[in-house]
Amino acid sequence: MFDYDYIIVGSGFGGSVAGLRLVEKGYRVLMVEKGREIVSADLPKTNWDLKRWLWLPVLGFRGFFRMSFFPHVTVLSGVAVGGGSVTYASTHPVPPPSFFEARAWRDLADWSTELAPHYARAKQMLGVTQNPRLAHPDLAVASVAKRRGHADSFRPTDVAIFFGTPGEEVPDPYFDGQGPPRSGCRFCGGCMLGCRHGAKNTLDKNYLHLARQRGLELRPNLQVTAVRALDGGGYRVEWKPAQRWGGARDGATAQHVILAGGVLGTVDLLLRMKADPRGLPKLSDRVGLGVRTNSEALIGVLSRRRDTDLSKGVAIGSVYETDPHSHIEAVRYSDGSGFFRLLMAPHVAGAGLFERLLRLAWVCLRHPIAVLRGFFIHNMARQSTILLFMRTLESTLRLKRAWHGGLTTRRERGPAPVASIPEATELAHEVAQELDGIPFSLLSETLFNIPTTAHILGGATMGADAKDGVIDRDHQVFGYDGLYVMDGASVSANPGVNPSLTICALAERAIAKIPAKHALERHEGSPTAPAVRRPA
Repeated sequence: MFDYDYIIVGSGFGGSVAGLRLVEKGYRVLMVEKGREIVSADLPKTNWDLKRWLWLPVLGFRGFFRMSFFPHVTVLSGVAVGGGSVTYASTHPVPPPSFFEARAWRDLADWSTELAPHYARAKQMLGVTQNPRLAHPDLAVASVAKRRGHADSFRPTDVAIFFGTPGEEVPDPYFDGQGPPRSGCRFCGGCMLGCRHGAKNTLDKNYLHLARQRGLELRPNLQVTAVRALDGGGYRVEWKPAQRWGGARDGATAQHVILAGGVLGTVDLLLRMKADPRGLPKLSDRVGLGVRTNSEALIGVLSRRRDTDLSKGVAIGSVYETDPHSHIEAVRYSDGSGFFRLLMAPHVAGAGLFERLLRLAWVCLRHPIAVLRGFFIHNMARQSTILLFMRTLESTLRLKRAWHGGLTTRRERGPAPVASIPEATELAHEVAQELDGIPFSLLSETLFNIPTTAHILGGATMGADAKDGVIDRDHQVFGYDGLYVMDGASVSANPGVNPSLTICALAERAIAKIPAKHALERHEGSPTAPAVRRPA
């Protein structure tokens, strides 16, 4: 007898979807989450409130935003109940056709057709709608698009935000009263600090909220240390308190386990269990391979103007598709949030270190006052925007265990990801002209050409068999019946766009293939399924 039918490790976009759909099917489900449960009062007003914002337990910081530094990439991710939804920018685009037709997984299914209804269902659950208000940085990007002859390629983003009357709280507008009350967006720019006003549709307000109403058991502040296959079937999941020192270890058994702790959590756990004879030694040798980003560049633009507040709006309000495989978005933080100035330097292009250092020196000589203002400006968020450039072009890394016990990266296939992308640099300078500003980047990008990503994917990708992938087309791990991966680690190609909606759609599809525990609940439209409607 198992303690649970399913144990889900992680509460992000894959885990929360799986949790709701499984309890609807009648299963006993436990969800274990490393992060803490965060309510509005716990959220920081600015990103200078490091203890509430950063996830850095070694210093006692138990926030929700984590920065992980690797030789080939800097990864931004979320750690909390609701996973990355607490800190993400709420954008939910469907990827272009190239994603569904990518060589890495195109032979496994007709992905565009199979995923279409699940994208639609995920959009409905997340309350995705078009951003109704363009802010000043969005208009600057629109001006660049128009000047380039691409006015039709610029549009507002589709976002998971409730646009009711700003600041007015109303009863749940999505799930016929089953969800929490909501408040209309104030366009404060604070989406990535966690919405303090109840407008952003984080997972704790939809999938996860409904799952807990229907019997999902959730235990936060627990870090899973092992998943062990049991003789005769099933698994034991072991965990410890997610803190630096001490804490009693514990665990539970389940017939099925779903790993949904994000790439850094899931791949790390799988690599450790593959090396552990008492863990999962039959795992595919492809664990950790096929790790990819959206091939992006993050470039800030610091405006010299003081009469325009660039912090107002939703976090990402618009998108300009520069060509069939690339686009750029204008991103913002809320008023007072200037933490990243501690980590930045003027943006320069160039493949070699010597070339970038020369260009850096030249920028400092040409614009000494503007460069100094970037480090000492009183309110950086009001006078800056971040340009996020993404492409569908492929190159992959490998995650592996390092000598210090954590993860490190190695090049796998294609060119290594780089921060210096000529097209992104050119666009940044054009937007800087519109805003009377100067481009900046993170110091790791300027000096070492190491890109930054909030969209790390892969590491437990799909394949026809264990020689080709870690999981099958239905997300089940080769060699281990009842063990699944349903998070960004399972994404087997570069979507080239913010991947949250895709992770939800993949999880919806995977759980739809699992039969209900009771025959009464096997038909679509089960009495326990939430009634979802669009807000007026």
